[in-house]
Amino acid sequence: MFSSFFENAPEYTNRKNTPFTPPKVTWNELHSTLPKYVFKKSTLKGLSYVLRDVTLAVGLYKLAWSMDSIATTLALLLSTSHNLVLIIKCILWTIYFNVQGILLTSWWCLAHEASHGTLSPFSWVNDIVGFMLHTFLLVPYFSWKSSHLSHHTSTVSVERDENYVPRTRSQFALPSDDIANAATYREAFEETPIYTTMRIIAMQVFGLAFYLLFNRKGSPRHPSGTNHFNPYSSLFKPHERLGVIMSDIGLTIMTCILYRWSKQVGFGQFFRLYFVPYALTNHWIVMLTYLQHTDPTIPYYRQSQWTYVRGALAAVDRPFLGWIGRVFFHNVSHNHISHHLFSSVPFYNQPVATECIKKILKEDYNYDSTNAFKALYRSFSECQFIEDAGDIVFFKNREGRANRCVADSSST
Repeated sequence: MFSSFFENAPEYTNRKNTPFTPPKVTWNELHSTLPKYVFKKSTLKGLSYVLRDVTLAVGLYKLAWSMDSIATTLALLLSTSHNLVLIIKCILWTIYFNVQGILLTSWWCLAHEASHGTLSPFSWVNDIVGFMLHTFLLVPYFSWKSSHLSHHTSTVSVERDENYVPRTRSQFALPSDDIANAATYREAFEETPIYTTMRIIAMQVFGLAFYLLFNRKGSPRHPSGTNHFNPYSSLFKPHERLGVIMSDIGLTIMTCILYRWSKQVGFGQFFRLYFVPYALTNHWIVMLTYLQHTDPTIPYYRQSQWTYVRGALAAVDRPFLGWIGRVFFHNVSHNHISHHLFSSVPFYNQPVATECIKKILKEDYNYDSTNAFKALYRSFSECQFIEDAGDIVFFKNREGRANRCVADSSST
């Protein structure tokens, strides 16, 4: 069973070994399979999830204030050893860090749903809730909402997508394919597994902040200095500038609150109660968003071959963290394809939408049960660059080989 952690799932292997044919299904065909009720939005139901996840996180936070005394009590019941107290404290705080990190990620996922207007049929309810949840996590809600919705309208478009846009051969200053050799690629990409792991950890911890601050892994079409905090950034349209300013004000207030609170409770408590769970939340956010479209078997399209449906289908549904991901990440990874096709469907109805479209999509439905951490390492090491030419392209690996081929070679 443990060995499966290091293995690719059979559906991934089959997809990788199958030459790719661009989907020809239409949005209307897929839409016609969905029952009308899946589009119904309920403010009461949407806010009940918000209330549940906020209550759990606040309750856990309050419990954490008694963590040290709980550890001492447990140790006294078992032994008088001082070392045992330290061990129990470490165990309890580790549990708190991880559980609270998951609960705060649920806040981010709910704010993500709010950005799509699925928590409530009332836009003002969505924006108030999304703004509050994202601001607590130091994410500029309206700014992020703008770039995220742009991602939805141009998913895996080489020219127009906003997130995790692959870099090309020329951007890495690599020679042409007919000149480059194994040594060329080794010099550009070869690294030890330990170094790769360290780079992955750095991406997981700082990736979201670097994207927001410096547009790291965003579209290269934006000029240097692009970020999510400048209302005049090329990321935003003129009518969105007020929202960017509101997001900046919210983050400024939140930062001041955190600073004053850290002074009051001490840096140690601030670090344990907020910062570590916050860092783990960033880890989960980066991991799940990275794996949604960055995969060796998933294509990127240039303008002549891109369509909305093809972009939406260029995603992977994953059983991310099993039931924990489904319950607390609100189907954001389990049903990501149907979310891209029908982002107005509330997250609690997305499982139904997925089952409906699978019947039509068949082999065009991308699913991968590979362990998420194995998939993360695989994508990080295999998805290096794409070619400058070609209407449908796949990532090439560290040896300069495409991970998958297109059935019609004339398309490349």
